[in-house]
Amino acid sequence: MERMLVVIFDTETKAYEGASALRELEREGSITVYAGAVVAKNAAGVTTVKQADDLDPVGTLVGTSVGGLVGLLAGPVGVALGAASGLTLGALSDLADARVGDDFVEEAARSLTPNKVAVIAEIDEEWTAPVDHRMDALGGLVIRRALSDVREQMRKERIAAMQADLAQLKAEIAAANGERKAKLRARIDRLQGTIDEQQKKAETWFDTFQARRKAKREVFKKNAAAAGRALNELAKSPPV
Repeated sequence: MERMLVVIFDTETKAYEGASALRELEREGSITVYAGAVVAKNAAGVTTVKQADDLDPVGTLVGTSVGGLVGLLAGPVGVALGAASGLTLGALSDLADARVGDDFVEEAARSLTPNKVAVIAEIDEEWTAPVDHRMDALGGLVIRRALSDVREQMRKERIAAMQADLAQLKAEIAAANGERKAKLRARIDRLQGTIDEQQKKAETWFDTFQARRKAKREVFKKNAAAAGRALNELAKSPPV
């Protein structure tokens, strides 16, 4: 399942160890990491991008869920971007780009308090145990959200809102006449076209997502040995 992952650490050292652990889990075949970043919030509340990685050829940080979430976590104080990060603030402030709900952003923002450091990553994981075990061992607080569910919900809500507007316009046109009726008809046609386009995009995205997930599941199946090692490691850990 595709998820947004935020892991909060007390120090930069631990955060970098956490980022390295994610890369190691990917090499083992336990997860897939699409993009990641390490961000720190100083005592004044300024969020700084310490590290921005393209951990997979699928895409770059700008325009990914990670990029969107980095901008949202910066809040009103803003975000300080390192010259080497290759990021621009304009690409990092859209909830839709982040593909997460505002409740998730609020939870992550509350956890990223001054002098804390976060590892943010867009990942695919078949189970949560491998990541949880590694991050717990480093003292990290794990916050995650399934991206597919959020994205689908947001799209449905947008379409539902447009359909409600469409119903209102149709109710108004029944009582209108002349020029007013022609204007309403034009608005109805434009809105219906937008709804049709959004629904088509939703169907295309879902088909692509399903195909992508199926392909990745095949990769995970081929890494059964890695799965076994992860579960064995978890079994050796003390009960929570």
